[in-house]
Amino acid sequence: MGSQLSFILAFFGLFLLHKLVPIMFQSQTTQPKVHYYDFVLKDSNFTRLCSTKSMLTVNESFPGPTIRVRKGDTAIVNVHNYGRYGVTIHWHGVKQPRNPWYDGPENITQCAIRPGHNFTYVVFFTEEEGTLWWHAHSDWTRATVHGPIIILPALGTTYPFPQPYEEHTIVLGSWFKGDVMSIISEAMYTGGRPNTSDAHTINGQPGDLYPCSNQTTYRLKVKPGKTYLLRIVNAVMDVEIFFGIANHNLTVVGQDGSYLKPVTTEYISTTSGQTFDVLFTTNQDPSLYYMIASPLFDAHYTPFDNSTSTAILAYEGDYTPPSTPVFRFLPGCNDTDAAVRFSKRLRSLASKEYPIDVPKNITTKMLITTDMNHIPCPNKSCAAHGDRLASSLSNFSFVTRPIDILQAYTRNLSDIYTTDFPDAPYIIYNFTGDTGNANIYTTPATRVKMLNYGEEVEMVFQDTTIISPESHPMHLHGYSFYVVGLGYWNFDYGSDPVSFNLIDPPKVNTIMVPAKGWVAIRFVANNPGKISLHSIFFHGLMLLFVIYL
Repeated sequence: MGSQLSFILAFFGLFLLHKLVPIMFQSQTTQPKVHYYDFVLKDSNFTRLCSTKSMLTVNESFPGPTIRVRKGDTAIVNVHNYGRYGVTIHWHGVKQPRNPWYDGPENITQCAIRPGHNFTYVVFFTEEEGTLWWHAHSDWTRATVHGPIIILPALGTTYPFPQPYEEHTIVLGSWFKGDVMSIISEAMYTGGRPNTSDAHTINGQPGDLYPCSNQTTYRLKVKPGKTYLLRIVNAVMDVEIFFGIANHNLTVVGQDGSYLKPVTTEYISTTSGQTFDVLFTTNQDPSLYYMIASPLFDAHYTPFDNSTSTAILAYEGDYTPPSTPVFRFLPGCNDTDAAVRFSKRLRSLASKEYPIDVPKNITTKMLITTDMNHIPCPNKSCAAHGDRLASSLSNFSFVTRPIDILQAYTRNLSDIYTTDFPDAPYIIYNFTGDTGNANIYTTPATRVKMLNYGEEVEMVFQDTTIISPESHPMHLHGYSFYVVGLGYWNFDYGSDPVSFNLIDPPKVNTIMVPAKGWVAIRFVANNPGKISLHSIFFHGLMLLFVIYL
């Protein structure tokens, strides 16, 4: 009897082991993971355009290292600053729910990481899936301190498109022969615009069309008859970019960490800060084809870097390479219409697996102008006739305070900011036409907009012709928002909302406000803390939100 009982217990134990081990293994392999990274900030030498310079990078690489996670994972990044300047790191497009202390903008959610010190960021990837990026958020250090973030689908799930043969990351950047911090410091001193970049780059290299560059041009080897996924990051400093591949169509399937209905196009238009997931198929004769990045800049009478960066798409196989890769001309450098047409084609996937929830019961409406202005210089010290070029939102230019704003809010410190940012400009005028008596001077201030938790917000960004009309890339920290409308001239509250897309608008974190045009966005204020909204190009275009618990 005892032996029979032992046999039964042993058999039952083996049965439980057989059933439970796969469950235990499955639970371990499908649980979100924690990834650890060390970012070492230091000056390193790089050679481009026939000259060598020292510049600040992470882990001595330009662009910087890739953070690779799955949806639901956490990244812990220890940043060691051995550079000459205080620096912070921002996780561009990551919501960071109830975790604003680790968002990264200097003097907004934290003080700078001082030289010789370190700071550890905790980054939660809760909703995002696709491609995002990280970058320095202190003055112009992001020109050289940036890198991609790849968020794969959670284990047990797949892409909403066929699995590509391979994935590759394309980082579009800017190259300055001079020191980038000296360039912005000189612009602040003289009152003018910063010097333009000397080249655009693809994965850190200018490409064949620049001097001393054709031996280091980035090359992507591909097999014929395969579909590839490109994860494209626009880290360019001061222009928008058209990107395309000669003789190949692109199928856009994602933007800013959210999926889109597939859109087939000859080019994409991307403003600084945006990311795209793009498929292409190698269906051409085996040869060499240029990947091309060319600028869009629509400000009048303003110098810009009107050069073209290239990389090479190289087919594998037995063929005689041409002396020059096949080229494709992209839209012109002032073709804002081409950029707007592309943006208007983008739609959220809005499927059962990837639903969206567009706010429809709006409780707060804001009309915000994006302006170029002047600020008087102390003692008429600026070279530009005693005035300094400035930028503003609704004619208020953001003033950086000596303490980070989130700390001032949580500690209830007075005299750091005011809570009176207006819902509309105090003076309404013909924004995109004859501005009449509109004031070219902006008001320096640190004004904040207060929002209650759960408010449904609609914002309309309106470009103006004060000083000069030009496109502005706007980025909202801590949120992705729905782009429900986009158009030219002055926004009309009577007629323009009729055409809003409330069915499947794209969900993004960065949007281009076109020159002499407007963009309407919506979001729900459900991420408490201090949230910043700002232009990628101009520091003065910044607005802070406090979202109550």
